[in-house]
Amino acid sequence: MKPTKKIWFDGQMVPWDEAKVHVLTHALHYGYSIFEGIRANSTPKGPAIFRLKEHIKRMGMGARAYRMQLPYTEEQLTQGCLNLVRENGLNDCYIRPIMFSSYGEMGVNPMKNKVIGAIAAWEWGSYLGDEGMEKGIRCTVSSWARIDPRTLPPHAKCSANYANSILAKMDALSSGFDEAIMLTTSGLVGEGSGENIFRVKDGILTTPTKTAGVLEGITRDSVIQIAKDNGIPFKEEDFLREDLYSADELFLCGTAANVTPIREIDNRVIGDGKFPMTKKIQQTYLDAIHGKIPKYEAWLSYASTPTIYSKGKP
Repeated sequence: MKPTKKIWFDGQMVPWDEAKVHVLTHALHYGYSIFEGIRANSTPKGPAIFRLKEHIKRMGMGARAYRMQLPYTEEQLTQGCLNLVRENGLNDCYIRPIMFSSYGEMGVNPMKNKVIGAIAAWEWGSYLGDEGMEKGIRCTVSSWARIDPRTLPPHAKCSANYANSILAKMDALSSGFDEAIMLTTSGLVGEGSGENIFRVKDGILTTPTKTAGVLEGITRDSVIQIAKDNGIPFKEEDFLREDLYSADELFLCGTAANVTPIREIDNRVIGDGKFPMTKKIQQTYLDAIHGKIPKYEAWLSYASTPTIYSKGKP
């Protein structure tokens, strides 16, 4: 990770190396934190953050699911992200807002501890690699089931939830695969360790429904809209492990991963390895995030937006 100049920390811009917390910070011990993954991308009009408002709104929804009271408004967090990209002189970068229970009291109950937040941004290429985006990646179905809605809220990006993903990811990598596909406890296909999954069969694009415990991804929603705009038949539909093997195409998508084809599942080649529908969606998505398609400009928040100060905080 290449450090940048500043991090937004509890409402103030501070030097990268000074954004620190105490070792007894509550969230460090109990995983009580809500975060987002967002990207800014270069465009003809300067750096633009993709679907920033939707990301910040989802963060608020996740916080409510975990009964976390955020001390900042959506406006403050939105402007904090924009200011941070501009302050650091970044064009293409990943942005990580996080809200967490701070130092104070220990114990499972977080409600006595102040919630504070930070936003960091740094240069980060495609999560699954540029080669993976071009040629596809190799995946395996994990032995670890996706978290069940009766255990943790799977629609919230809480740090505690991601221990589940960590186990699946480590197993996949140690077995020579690039990524894991996680099933629900009832055997339905859920998602990757950090991405949503789409299937193409007989010209129809499908993705698991919310009842499969998937994260309602911002990129997932963007892909669905792009598919509809391009006349691609689409439906939300749950499917099984064996349906992965019989797919004509499969791909993963997410803020970090963009749109990445899957060329193999459990050492089984998917389709003919050309994934034409995936490539069409991938190119449209990349053009959209880089400001090349006027239809999708409403998805962009430009970092050149004038600074707005709310309640004295940047």
